[in-house]
Amino acid sequence: MIIEKVNSLKGEIEVPGDKSISHRAVMFGSLAEGTTEITHFLQGADCLSTIRCFRDMGIVIQNDIETNKILVRGKGLHGLKQPTDILDVGNSGTTMRLMSGILCGQRFDVTMTGDESIQKRPMGRVITPLNEMGAFITSIPGNGCAPLRIKGHKSSLTGIHYESPVASAQIKSAILLAGLYADGPTSVSEPYLSRNHTELMLRMLGANVESKGNTATILPAPRLHAEKIYVPGDISSAAYFIAAGLLVPGSEILIKNVGINPTRDGIIRVCNMMGADIVIENIRNTDTEAIADILVRHSDLHGTEIGGSIIPTLIDEIPIIAIMACFAKGTTTIKDAAELKVKESNRIDVMVKNLTQMGANVTATDDGMIIEGGKALHGATIDSKLDHRIAMSFAIAGLVSERPVEILGAECVNISYPNFYQELKHLIR
Repeated sequence: MIIEKVNSLKGEIEVPGDKSISHRAVMFGSLAEGTTEITHFLQGADCLSTIRCFRDMGIVIQNDIETNKILVRGKGLHGLKQPTDILDVGNSGTTMRLMSGILCGQRFDVTMTGDESIQKRPMGRVITPLNEMGAFITSIPGNGCAPLRIKGHKSSLTGIHYESPVASAQIKSAILLAGLYADGPTSVSEPYLSRNHTELMLRMLGANVESKGNTATILPAPRLHAEKIYVPGDISSAAYFIAAGLLVPGSEILIKNVGINPTRDGIIRVCNMMGADIVIENIRNTDTEAIADILVRHSDLHGTEIGGSIIPTLIDEIPIIAIMACFAKGTTTIKDAAELKVKESNRIDVMVKNLTQMGANVTATDDGMIIEGGKALHGATIDSKLDHRIAMSFAIAGLVSERPVEILGAECVNISYPNFYQELKHLIR
């Protein structure tokens, strides 16, 4: 994909459904009793991997791609069946880590694997606490990575309190899901609060989940009940269009129906810290997953410092924030983000290498990067490393660079935003 500089961006868009919520709706709907109806589901590769895995375990899932409506015929907490083959999560770390929590409470043995990227990502972070609960999970290659082997459990797991060394919704969710099958309360404390979609949705489906500060506690669940679930627009996908509207002169973009859950809205707070002209309108559904429209206009940005408790609320948006920082006046420091090293790629190294190639003044640190803004970027050939967030970030950079940006592996955006390039083209004026 080749992206060239544009004059302005104007218009109204609606981004696809939230990836995290789409995953959870299929998983939790499969464990509920009755039919869960999911609307505005994300038809991305990762979420389709989740559907495939649960179909392989006997769950009937109807997917109307035209309307993005999913019907999940749930069979209850103990209704999953042993798959006839290895479960393949594709590129989805969310699918593997959350399913680990579910599968360790089942009666059957199962093996999970994924693509080359997944087989390099750390799974020991869920294996350790789940085995503390009495699960039997092993890394087949013995390096803490997939493929994983999970042995069936004939009795209840043991409820524990786990002090997570990192703020991670995937770790927290795996443990809470295992807690559905435990003999007593299970709780997870984090250094900072990570996204809370699991707690909100399980509570909606009838689980007894309590959140206090950075600790979430779940009681064993006798049953979950089906519900209708609307998936708000993914703020991580909206972030690229927020950045585009801020960076391209003369731009004004309205992004409709975006989820603004306070555990995910760090990108909006950072934009405000950088002096952005961004307005949150029509806020609604505030009792569960809050939704709003976001109006963004071209702005002169300035540098800022990003770290601490805000990092878990924008960890997936750091690549596009780095692009924004290159065009901001002054210095932007990103710290406490070592988690970027174990995403679909090492996002610190990939961003620094590619930005430097484009002429940016950027330095990698152990847990982030330092960016001196205000220097014009020029075109380059960018290796996305098949990381969807890298590809989309550099597509936005191409809109304001002096020469075209060529993105290798550009099709990887299908993981979370299949129509990304078409939506971008629709806004060009």
